[in-house]
Amino acid sequence: MVVGDDAAAPQEASAGDAGVDAESPRDAAWVDVTALPVSCASQPCATSLVTTFGADGDPGEGFCALLSDGTVACWGANRGGQLGRGEDAATIPSSNAERVVGLSNIVKLDHTCAIDKDGAVWCWGTGPFLRDDVGAVTTERAPVKLNLPAATAVGVGKAAACAGTGGSGGGGEVLCWGSNGDGQLGPPSRDEDLGAPRPMPLPSGAPVRSITVGRATLVLREDGTMVTWGANPPIGRVSPFFPDPNPQSAALKGVFMLDLADDNACATAGGTGYCWGAPVVPLERGNGSITERGIPMPVVTPEPIVQMATTHGYMRDDGIWQRYRWCASSVSGVVYCLGPNDSGQAGDGTQIYAYKAVQVEGLKEQAADVKTTPNTTCALLTSGKIYCWGSNSTGQLGNGQVKGRSLVPVEVVLP
Repeated sequence: MVVGDDAAAPQEASAGDAGVDAESPRDAAWVDVTALPVSCASQPCATSLVTTFGADGDPGEGFCALLSDGTVACWGANRGGQLGRGEDAATIPSSNAERVVGLSNIVKLDHTCAIDKDGAVWCWGTGPFLRDDVGAVTTERAPVKLNLPAATAVGVGKAAACAGTGGSGGGGEVLCWGSNGDGQLGPPSRDEDLGAPRPMPLPSGAPVRSITVGRATLVLREDGTMVTWGANPPIGRVSPFFPDPNPQSAALKGVFMLDLADDNACATAGGTGYCWGAPVVPLERGNGSITERGIPMPVVTPEPIVQMATTHGYMRDDGIWQRYRWCASSVSGVVYCLGPNDSGQAGDGTQIYAYKAVQVEGLKEQAADVKTTPNTTCALLTSGKIYCWGSNSTGQLGNGQVKGRSLVPVEVVLP
């Protein structure tokens, strides 16, 4: 069902942290999970999916996909040049998924940064891309190659970024640069903006699997342990420091994957989802404490989950606080969503706030992964197709249409 423009009805949930339950019925049941594989049924075929960042005032409602031929296609918002259409292209949103110019042989994506088969890191859009003033945020309408050693992982935030180097066999390091306003680049001072990338003093441990950067930096190692630093509570561990710029291990073990959106994080471990971060309601608007969600707490889902994606809370133009939400893909390939649903982004065919995880209706096949923006959700299916639902205010459904919204999944037209 596709309906009109996104004139969303104000919605606010109860004061509780909806969908989080320390006594989840599956707390004690550890399930070994693996990601459902993508097997390209036809071309074009996507093999991974990410969200994009916008510039100031841009909601960043957009997505990029890594295609099986090693290229990248993006669609949606574009005020920050995040579609990568080229230096002469207008920074206007697009509902048509098109290839980012100049990229080939790409093997990994994180937002609008990519790693190619040789380990080179390429970035486009708006972010800390090591350009004129090394640690500054710039806008690049076409991909630029960052002056870094060969990387195996990259994590980029709106003002800070990190890369893991040295290969999967260990012996490498994590290099970080950009703004250190929340201590997300480590010691010595949270007020110091770093220039050239410098190594972070991580405790010894397994090689780095992935890096995510927001107001904190979260490093996931191959053995499922996490090392975190930066803003507290997004670091997801008990600390007396606010922020805590010192890389330390978090208590959550056996982590399969994690996602960080500014100051809100989610992870999966043993088939259970965990979320933590900023208070449900800003302190100036509620009665909570800054640490009410300071450590990972399990969420309730109907079955074990594999992948998870989340968003951060923000103030809408109408003065309503839009809370964070999350979606997850399960071991059976079903997608579940919780939270705001005024644009149909929870995918259950309604616009009713999802206080409990609801099943997404209308997906044609099993989902291998899922990604969320505040108002839209997209799922990568095991066939390599991508389906999206929710708002289409910046063309983020990727189906060639503009405006409106869809309460059911629609297929992205990949190039």
